[in-house]
Amino acid sequence: MIAGVTYYLSQHPSIVAFRWSHTQSWGSTWSFLVTSIAFYLIVSVMTHLFLCLLVRRGKPVSLGPIPALHSLMMSVVSAIIFAGILLSTAAEIKETRWFWRRTKTPFQWLLCFPLGTRPSGRVFFWSYIFYLSRFLHMFRTIFSIFKTRKLTFFHLFNNSILTIMSFIWLEFSQSFQVLAILFTTLVYSAVYGYRFWTAIGLRSACFPFVLNCQIVLLSCNLVCHIGVLTLHFMKGGCNGIGAWVLNSVLNGVILLLFLKFYVQSRRKKIGRNGEIGKDKDL
Repeated sequence: MIAGVTYYLSQHPSIVAFRWSHTQSWGSTWSFLVTSIAFYLIVSVMTHLFLCLLVRRGKPVSLGPIPALHSLMMSVVSAIIFAGILLSTAAEIKETRWFWRRTKTPFQWLLCFPLGTRPSGRVFFWSYIFYLSRFLHMFRTIFSIFKTRKLTFFHLFNNSILTIMSFIWLEFSQSFQVLAILFTTLVYSAVYGYRFWTAIGLRSACFPFVLNCQIVLLSCNLVCHIGVLTLHFMKGGCNGIGAWVLNSVLNGVILLLFLKFYVQSRRKKIGRNGEIGKDKDL
């Protein structure tokens, strides 16, 4: 069974022979990327406006089991991508190590692709699947609008930017993407699994599980970005470094927005606890 899983996740001919191409890979053009993100933003805003007009303000709209099923699906998809790129990375390192072993260790290869790397093969197949999965994540925004009746800029910006970054990884064969996908899919499989767990009525964690997972993910990305920059200057250059610079800037913006959101949430929580304490004193 293990051999069968390994074959279908890393040795299948369609995976080994994959090549990122504007003519052969669905959704691989800049026009598709811009159009799809614009459509996502328009649909999200229009959904919010229609609900404001048709449903009483602040009243949540139930979607039944759809959000829970979506969480289950995303957890499974993320776990498959994680397993696929992990097995594919091991196979890729084994087969191509002769080319770069004199200048890099396997971990350094994960952070810093050799100059001239092309977006083809196993690793980039799973990077492509990860890119496509970003469009499934966008449904989470619609579910949030129905549930909370709010549309936040952070939600729209975060989903749009992460989709753009996953496209750039493929377009420019950017270094660091393997570790980024491994960290992200591992966290997503846990977060969406937890959301499914709570959506079906099971007990939630006694601490902010989703928030802590996001903090761990952002911290790992930050450390890896520092590693890429160090290897670029010490090892003669990393492939796709221009795209990496843009990626780093966008990640920095997301980090700042996340910290702002986190601080605001903490202040609201402290404020509510203070009001409860006053009521108890009275």
